[in-house]
Amino acid sequence: MAIFKRFSSSGSAGVLMKTALFDLHVKLGGSMVPYAGYSMPVKYSQQTHIESHNWTRNHAGLFDVSHMLQSTLRGQDATKFLHKITPTDFQNLPAGQGTLSVLLNEEGGIVDDTLVTKIAENEFRIVTNAGCVDQDVAFLKQQIQGFACEWEPVPERSLLALQGPEAKDTLGSIIEEGPESLKDLYFGQTRRYTIGGVATPFQVDVARSGYTGEDGFEISVSNQDAMTLASSILADPSVRAIGLAARDSLRLEAGMCLYGHELDQTITPVEAALTWLVSKTRRDGSLGKFNGFDRIMDQIKNKSAAKARVGFKYLGRGPAARQGCIILAEDGETVVGSVTSGSASPSLGGITIGQAYVAKRYRKAGTKLFVSVRNKKFPIEVARLPFIPNGFYKPT
Repeated sequence: MAIFKRFSSSGSAGVLMKTALFDLHVKLGGSMVPYAGYSMPVKYSQQTHIESHNWTRNHAGLFDVSHMLQSTLRGQDATKFLHKITPTDFQNLPAGQGTLSVLLNEEGGIVDDTLVTKIAENEFRIVTNAGCVDQDVAFLKQQIQGFACEWEPVPERSLLALQGPEAKDTLGSIIEEGPESLKDLYFGQTRRYTIGGVATPFQVDVARSGYTGEDGFEISVSNQDAMTLASSILADPSVRAIGLAARDSLRLEAGMCLYGHELDQTITPVEAALTWLVSKTRRDGSLGKFNGFDRIMDQIKNKSAAKARVGFKYLGRGPAARQGCIILAEDGETVVGSVTSGSASPSLGGITIGQAYVAKRYRKAGTKLFVSVRNKKFPIEVARLPFIPNGFYKPT
């Protein structure tokens, strides 16, 4: 499948790193490919990409995302520093709560998307993308100069994502605190739990979040306990190990961005349809002006952004439109945008979907356009994101 080529083309040079679960991936029949400098499973031999995708939507899937960079930020200026490099309000974020945000360069472009959790006042845990490690480290080290705080990667930690409607049942069955303790852990919140039923119980940090659009958890665990944790989770027959291919199609259906596709250093949060990341309490500058403040606020107040991220779906059959394919107006001639991601949607019966940037006037849902793939034009229409309803666990 073409989706495999996209993964295997990433980070193929040099010696590949291995996560703490590498031997387990091989044992389970993982098709290992280079990805962001690591050898990672794109799929497993016991099921196809589509079967893996549908299993996660209907049951629960376990993903190894240990290639992601986990780090900490602490010190008296930690919040002030975050308020310079992100547009999100971390001063008023409750302890134990996490939020998606973006790291911004001086022009307001996105250096990376990130999940930031507030542990305590001026103490945060940060997760950023594996493929952006070098640029993120350089950016953070340069930007932090002059601030009384310290940022450092967390060594010897793995990150596992347990995703799907049955994920809560599986996790609830292996934590000493029991399933009841998960009932008041809502989307975006983080809590420490103890994994029981093993020779030596150990602690994990659990965030109710994920990259699939389903309810689920991202679990930070020491490398020495990662194999035990994964084995305990996979002992539940409702859980299967899932690879990168399904992770990508799941996030695409969920309308989520992939750095290097929907996001890069020239794109602002407003253009990326992520204006909600710019907290309303940050928009008057009273909590400090973030990088690119004037440009981003002009796009919000004066609607000056020239392009917008949108979803699209084919109106008939056709090959998936990959990154770089051009989007044409209804006349079939005028170029109005370009594709960032695309694939068939297993949850929608195989209809081809995608994301793209288009000139702002074409962003309305239902707008008819064409996409050019291999010199052939296929009719599409702009669709609302996400393509399927999310299953995030929130207070009623």
